[in-house]
Amino acid sequence: MEANTKQSVRHSCMLLLAALVWGVAFVAQSEGFNYVGTFTFNTCRFILGGAVLIPCIYFLHGRKDSVWQTLPEEEKKEQTRMGILGGICCGCILCLASCLQQFGIGQTTVGKAGFITTLYIIIVPFMGLFLKRKIGINIWISAVIAAVGMYFLCMTESFSIGAGDRLVLMCSVVFSVHILVIDYFSPKADGVVISCVQFFTAGVIAGVLMLLFDHPSVSAIIAAAAPILYAGVMSCGVGYTLQVVAQNGVDPTVASLLLSLESVFSVLAGWVILGQKLSGRELLGCALVFAAVLLVQIPTEKLFHTTK
Repeated sequence: MEANTKQSVRHSCMLLLAALVWGVAFVAQSEGFNYVGTFTFNTCRFILGGAVLIPCIYFLHGRKDSVWQTLPEEEKKEQTRMGILGGICCGCILCLASCLQQFGIGQTTVGKAGFITTLYIIIVPFMGLFLKRKIGINIWISAVIAAVGMYFLCMTESFSIGAGDRLVLMCSVVFSVHILVIDYFSPKADGVVISCVQFFTAGVIAGVLMLLFDHPSVSAIIAAAAPILYAGVMSCGVGYTLQVVAQNGVDPTVASLLLSLESVFSVLAGWVILGQKLSGRELLGCALVFAAVLLVQIPTEKLFHTTK
């Protein structure tokens, strides 16, 4: 029991670190949009992210004390097969979600994009119901609080949202599917392999779209080198790999709520780095979502303690 608790805490910390990396990545994506098109930016970041993980796979699998070395050959083949299949599925979904997000970021603020993206905290538990997953009462309460926070953050007095917000909202739906697909494949294969394959898959798809629509120049890519490097190495290589590895053993709904802290980090990064400010109403929305993330960490039996 104690070992499971320690593993759960470790995985939760990994997901929080991924959220931090992704929150800052919204700034990189916003800046990259000033130099290159959406498909060009995503092609570069995904290919770079996949390339970074290749030596990691060789290092982790090549160590004599690694778990991989102790597996029977049949198990290695099965994990490799599932890793490639899972990576291709995740890569197709990731490419669609990231392109929607990148288009949306170009038409809204970094902070808003970060918070709207994290609407997957509402979408994932509803999708989980169709997969016959049991959802705790604290998670539902957290989802409602987060939804109210999103309302204060995104809705204007005329009860409408902008075009950029709508694109990021669509991205949130696709990211919800991404979380559930990772939840399915992560126990069946090596997380780093899944992550590596998904980046190359997403990079190839984005690359085809880049050649069809963006027509990029080398000078523009060089000008966007800094945001591309961060998005490729940190957001892809580090962030998504942490997600794939950490989700093995964490309920997808809880994982989605932990990852939603990227919205808080995106607001802080947009404020510190880009000077983007939010109104009091929008800050209240931020606070409510943050409270929802904290609430979901409280075990249900402690939140609703009753005596017989």
